[in-house]
Amino acid sequence: MAAMIMAAAASSAGAQGTQATKGGYAQRYAELCASCHGANGRSDMAGTPVLAGQHSFYAITQLYLFREGRRDNPAMTAVAKTMKDEDLRGFSDFIATLPAVPPPPPAAPADAARMARGQVLAQEHRCLLCHGADLSGGQQVPRIAQQHEDYLQLSLQGFRTGKRPGYTQAMGEAVGRVPPEDLDTLAYYVARFPGAAPKPPPK
Repeated sequence: MAAMIMAAAASSAGAQGTQATKGGYAQRYAELCASCHGANGRSDMAGTPVLAGQHSFYAITQLYLFREGRRDNPAMTAVAKTMKDEDLRGFSDFIATLPAVPPPPPAAPADAARMARGQVLAQEHRCLLCHGADLSGGQQVPRIAQQHEDYLQLSLQGFRTGKRPGYTQAMGEAVGRVPPEDLDTLAYYVARFPGAAPKPPPK
């Protein structure tokens, strides 16, 4: 799978300079993606992930998995199955230009005990090792800091049960033995991650 994703990325490398940066995919994103994922990449829809601040290689991997039917989401599969390799690259390169956007102010203060427990779990289960001390990820590793809590819960449960495929087996192995209640606490903590101000991903 990794080889096929790399081939899709490499075959359309020239599109990055001609379409994504000249606005071709910015317009296509606005027409095709923004209604669900938000014009700035921060969706307000339940279960819909934040794309702002994500990395190009991670984005192209997910688009590829949707296109090939390896991730189960009818709406995304319907969109991605029409994409050629150059479209995967164009959309992922554009997504990588979207700077991270902080969440709106919370309605209530975070539960201090759950945050403390979540921090311990993130350290125990080596989340920081792969996703970084600020949880901003990098390349094939997604930014998870301040991602929507419901999406994080679904993703973690999917990795735990094997329903959610990953670029490697790392996530399945990392969460496979974690109790569901601890996964919910991790999602709670990551969604409210109190790290430094979000920074745009490297281009």
